[in-house]
Amino acid sequence: MSNFKKQKSAGGNRWSPEQSPERGNDRPHKKSRPDGKPSGGFSKGKPWLKKSAAEDGPFYIYGLHTIEAAFRNPERTRHKLLITQNALRRLEERNLKIDVPVEEASPRDIDKLVGKDAVHQGAALLVDALPEYGPEELQDGQLVLALDQVTDPHNVGAILRSAVALSADAVVTTRRHAPEEGPVLAKTASGALDMIKHVRVPNMSRFVDEMRDKGYQAIALDSEGPNSVENTTFTDKTLLVLGSEGKGVREGVRKNCDALARLDMPGEIKSLNVSNAAILSLYVARMKMGLS
Repeated sequence: MSNFKKQKSAGGNRWSPEQSPERGNDRPHKKSRPDGKPSGGFSKGKPWLKKSAAEDGPFYIYGLHTIEAAFRNPERTRHKLLITQNALRRLEERNLKIDVPVEEASPRDIDKLVGKDAVHQGAALLVDALPEYGPEELQDGQLVLALDQVTDPHNVGAILRSAVALSADAVVTTRRHAPEEGPVLAKTASGALDMIKHVRVPNMSRFVDEMRDKGYQAIALDSEGPNSVENTTFTDKTLLVLGSEGKGVREGVRKNCDALARLDMPGEIKSLNVSNAAILSLYVARMKMGLS
């Protein structure tokens, strides 16, 4: 390919974004940890909840499914693809239009860029964060999933995949106490981040009110709910609200919902983690709403 080249920086085998006359240096201003969580100046515990690589500028996403979805998303700004020859052949077999400069890299080169424990499959794509969506984007939706302070990016990534699989219109998270867009969330979502609207709101309780004003029925999952999800009445526009494991949906958010519903499990284990609860409740909601 004419745009396939191998380019090493002055530092040897380290791969870095090139200078662009329009954008300046494409390298993120601060380095990210190999696991995709930002480094430096953050509190202990869950520092990636404070700030993401996306806030520092362009960042690398990796993995063939993730990169394929990014290329198919017209709203994703892409800059450069670092890839092995074998991975490039696999992408080309998927009939993708690769519209960015392509540079040959070895697996070890990409390890140095995204971390040796990252399952990158021989490809890393430099991208901007996706545009931010707001509640106004959901006026014409039917089924929306809201996550009240669900903090684990692996859970949120799995929920994004489930939401795409079950044709939800959007996944909503809070601006604080929720993972930012970045390499870890993109990889765990396995392309879903580029296939569904991810709405971030400053106040979940207020968002629930806004959605009810738009004609949505808000149903919060709660283990103490008076009815099971299967026995709850659904309207033609539904907002499902799930909370974090342990805490559940916060009281202020629950009070603003139209109904509380529980997931009844027939086995000895009575509770599910939030990603499993999300896919089960989405499935039941679709059945109750008569969505094909």
